[in-house]
Amino acid sequence: MAKSGPIVIIEDDLDDQNILEEAIRESGTTNEIIFFSNGPDAFQFLKSTKSQPFVILSDINLPVQTGIEFKKQVDHDPELRQKSIPFIFFSTSVDKEAVTTAYSEMTVQGFFKKSNTYEELKSLIRLIMSYWKICKHPNSQ
Repeated sequence: MAKSGPIVIIEDDLDDQNILEEAIRESGTTNEIIFFSNGPDAFQFLKSTKSQPFVILSDINLPVQTGIEFKKQVDHDPELRQKSIPFIFFSTSVDKEAVTTAYSEMTVQGFFKKSNTYEELKSLIRLIMSYWKICKHPNSQ
């Protein structure tokens, strides 16, 4: 069930959304992709959906609520923590403080910098999707 669930992407830049969707499709991943431009909308979806999302990719710099604030909100929700949804930060700006906060104060499974070229992005997306397709976690059984 978890392997076929939607990929949830929180990204406010429409160009980045299009590029990510194209890279995911070119990786051979056929899961539904659901985009949100801010954390509160994504949180409401995660709370209301009956499906088990495959993975969450979130930018750090978002309007209304940062990616860090969004992830903390998810982590503090017992129902969402129980879902054990793989959570990956995928951002243009990556600083040591954000990476340290992500790993020391939250449960994240990855923190990646958006690639400079489309070929690098495709390679990174292929790697991430392949990893989570074969990785075992509580809701993938």
